[in-house]
Amino acid sequence: MAVADHLDDPLDARVPTVIADDVHIVYRVNGGSGGKGSATAALSRILRRDRGESRGVRKVHAVRGVSFTAYRGEAIGLIGTNGSGKSTLLRAIAGLLPTESGRVYTDGQPSLLGVNAALMGDLTGERNVILGGLAMGMSREEIRGRYQAIVDFSGINEKGDFITLPMRTYSSGMGARLRFAIAAAKNHDVLMIDEALATGDRKFQIRSEERIRELRKEAGTVFLVSHSNKSIRDTCDRVLWLEKGELLMDGPTDEVIRAYEKETGK
Repeated sequence: MAVADHLDDPLDARVPTVIADDVHIVYRVNGGSGGKGSATAALSRILRRDRGESRGVRKVHAVRGVSFTAYRGEAIGLIGTNGSGKSTLLRAIAGLLPTESGRVYTDGQPSLLGVNAALMGDLTGERNVILGGLAMGMSREEIRGRYQAIVDFSGINEKGDFITLPMRTYSSGMGARLRFAIAAAKNHDVLMIDEALATGDRKFQIRSEERIRELRKEAGTVFLVSHSNKSIRDTCDRVLWLEKGELLMDGPTDEVIRAYEKETGK
């Protein structure tokens, strides 16, 4: 479904929260592969000259002309094979990457939650809950009021008092669950989740999916990047399918995922 289809829909008296207008994102990578005299290096030099690029700098066109409008109350899945530009697009929406051309407009403050979201490994989980809450704009009083719910939601204390240990002692799954629990404790204008639901057992995934539905009801917009089609189906009502940086399809979840599975066999 194209963006124009959404704009013509009378139901869309809703409030737009994110508008991507012909967004292009280009990475510039210093250095090249291959030795000076290798065929790969020679071809790279020829291509750089043809494109007018500086010596030793390679351009990667990660997102190519993507346009869409997201509305308050939507949960939108982003799907595509590895390297399709999903995470790059989320980082641009969050304001962490500049666009080469085109614009991203947001209503409210976007928050990006990734598996690698920065918490401090030498500090305890307890201390990281406080710092993470403060970083999201919560007051100390709000953090105190929600602290136990965050710990319980993450489930990291189910096998011992891990919340009082440094985060460097956590498994990657435990750390990711705590990051999600901290982010999910606050109502967001726009919340972007990059693969967080892929961590943890099914019980945690169900809790996460329920919380995403609550965030939608509380007038936010949620974007979810996941390689789990089941998580997308269970959580999202709309899906954007990207491949090689281009938006191939934008529409209802079942329709887009069926087309994706038919094309990719995944």
